[in-house]
Amino acid sequence: MRRSRTSRLFCPGTLAHMDSRRLEINTLVGMAASIALCLAKFLAGWLGHSSALIADGVESLADTVGSVVVWRGLRLASKPPDETHPYGYGKAEALAALGVGALLLGAAAFIVIESFNKLLSPHPPPEPWTLAIIAAVIVVKETLFRVTIDGARKTDSDAARADAWHHRADSITSAAAFIGVSIAVAGPRWFAAPRLVFADEVAAMVASGVIVITGFSLGLPALRELLDAASPELANTVRATAGSVPGVRLVEKVETRKSGRGYLVDMHLHVDPAMSVHDAHALAGLVKATIRREHANVGRVLIHVEPCEQTEK
Repeated sequence: MRRSRTSRLFCPGTLAHMDSRRLEINTLVGMAASIALCLAKFLAGWLGHSSALIADGVESLADTVGSVVVWRGLRLASKPPDETHPYGYGKAEALAALGVGALLLGAAAFIVIESFNKLLSPHPPPEPWTLAIIAAVIVVKETLFRVTIDGARKTDSDAARADAWHHRADSITSAAAFIGVSIAVAGPRWFAAPRLVFADEVAAMVASGVIVITGFSLGLPALRELLDAASPELANTVRATAGSVPGVRLVEKVETRKSGRGYLVDMHLHVDPAMSVHDAHALAGLVKATIRREHANVGRVLIHVEPCEQTEK
């Protein structure tokens, strides 16, 4: 039985299959690093009396859970179409990205609540050695971001992109924590300004704002994909490609929707009304082949052929 193009995209040994494996490996490495950093942040925050570091640990916990969600989404999305899912499992990536966005928003809310509670109660300043922990976290997370975003750009994976920006959000919150902890450490000890101890909590709140922005920037595109939002840019280029094939009189409709790393295209073509069914079918096949050749991100094309009216010539 002949395999569909979407199915062939994920055959073992193909470029798409190898890209999927690379994304999974990146996600697993990020997951392991996030677990280690999460434990380090919680322990350092508790022993070093740093609210910002504990809040950063909460963000890392969400990061770890997000990596698990992304990993499962990538594995599911890489499965070829079957009888129960003839259009494939590509939307699992968007679902994973939406889940990561929701986790980020939840982490931001928790950080704000905890930081506000700490502002209302006196506490000792953070220990200076916590700054070394935060600096190491920033380096690791920024490295993970660059590696993961590179894979996401090469494969146009929403889930991998969400995972990458989750790492970037973590590095930003850690940078904010570094600034806040530095002020909180220096104020009471070196400048006789005990109220500066609360810079730790203020930094955590500022970081939560960045997390909220990141959460929405990841969740909204994923939601659009799950709702089958069209891509006007792709529709226009596909329309031009189909219209350039000899024998096509008119391209009436072009409808696109994203599914994972590829797009599904439905279109209506008008052809010579005197053309036989055999020739019309062959022309539709030629149009499909041309679109797939010119647009590597198109996985499946469904064409409806109609006779062209005299006024449409």
